Amino acid sequence: MVRMLVARWLTRGCIAVFVCGIAGLIISSIAGNNNGVVLTIGGCIAAAVLVLLTISAVTARDRIDAFVDADAERLEGRIATLVAAGADEAEVRALVRDAMRLERR
Repeated sequence: MVRMLVARWLTRGCIAVFVCGIAGLIISSIAGNNNGVVLTIGGCIAAAVLVLLTISAVTARDRIDAFVDADAERLEGRIATLVAAGADEAEVRALVRDAMRLERR
């Protein structure tokens, strides 16, 4: 919970840096086009981009669908193997449901 709250505030901070950076670039180009000011503002925007990319990479939770499908096929194959060995299919599927429910907690 705290991680998501921190990520939300860092994201908002990056958005503020983007908006202020664009405004700063416009103002600096009108007020004399000083190269040092433009490069400093551009550097701040680039740093905010790196922070935003890092936040999105660290807080990503979703797996790629192909991996989820492969896991499901592998699980289904193991269930079929147990049923072929003589286990009751309803009991095996109930066990899998209980394990998934326990994992979600």
